[in-house]
Amino acid sequence: MATMIDLRSDTVTRPTLAMRAAMAAAEVGDDVYGEDPTVNLLERRAAETFGREAALFVPSGTMGNQIAIRLHTQPGQEVIAESRAHILNFEMATTAVFSGCLIRAVPAARGILTWKHIAPAIVARGAFRSATGLIEIENTANLAGGSVTPLPVLQEIWDNAKERKLPVHLDAARIFNAATALGVDVKTLTSGFDTVMFCLSKGLGAPVGSMLTGSAEMMDRARIFRKALGGGMRQVGILAAAGLVALEQGPARLHEDHANARLLAEALSNMEGVAIDLKDVETNIVIFRLTGRQPAAELVERLKGHGVLASAMGPDTIRLVTHLDVDRAACVTAAEVLGEEIDAA
Repeated sequence: MATMIDLRSDTVTRPTLAMRAAMAAAEVGDDVYGEDPTVNLLERRAAETFGREAALFVPSGTMGNQIAIRLHTQPGQEVIAESRAHILNFEMATTAVFSGCLIRAVPAARGILTWKHIAPAIVARGAFRSATGLIEIENTANLAGGSVTPLPVLQEIWDNAKERKLPVHLDAARIFNAATALGVDVKTLTSGFDTVMFCLSKGLGAPVGSMLTGSAEMMDRARIFRKALGGGMRQVGILAAAGLVALEQGPARLHEDHANARLLAEALSNMEGVAIDLKDVETNIVIFRLTGRQPAAELVERLKGHGVLASAMGPDTIRLVTHLDVDRAACVTAAEVLGEEIDAA
């Protein structure tokens, strides 16, 4: 079977040889008892990387985000988030089910919330409307094409939220991509958030797992909510070992994914029947729109027949995501296939 060029997501990567070796050699224990040495090491490394007191290993970014929301809110409150946020669109309404909160969706250009967007959406405690309990930011913004929120924008949010006594959580699934694009380390880029969730299994290439970071007191409470969500994983050092390799080795090569995304975007910008704004392509995600009559789902199916996997994100919108399992040559081939199939429509 011919190898597929899989551009559906950066979650499709397979463990590297270094990850497989680390997994095979991992020292393990029961993590629910706090006795898995490899998990404990990963949590310490994550906390150190982000300048936090503690961190918690969780199976998924969704679980990490939802634990954070539960930590910061009370039932009946609102969570302010951008209208394309992952917590609203891809987390199965868990904010409502698990925390009893409503997400107040705020549209913003390129998915980048600023304080000017947030301030009018804040509701104080009163008798007629549910009060704001949390502000949530996503950096990079997945559904907005991997757009990056700059540090000065974040600093304004941190300062004003602190003045309002509102906690701020960061969905940092691809924060290392944001840091690479901005040339700012992740510790600085996330320093004003109360909690930060980042994924090991997206751009960094681990087979599974995410981290939630924050104060020691919050992470102690987070363990309770992780157990409530079924996230007690016992001898999970086998997975944490791959996460350690991803955390230590993954960030240094992300610029390659960004360059490959730019290659695809530039090729698409020269094709008839495609609408794409190159300035929106900052990291490893490329979203483009078909301007002809061909539905996105139909093109995705045709691409699959020619060895390229992509995601239809709407009737006329397609997403491509670059990652460590798709090299420069594969992206050149994918661009050629895209051109042929779009032109043939």
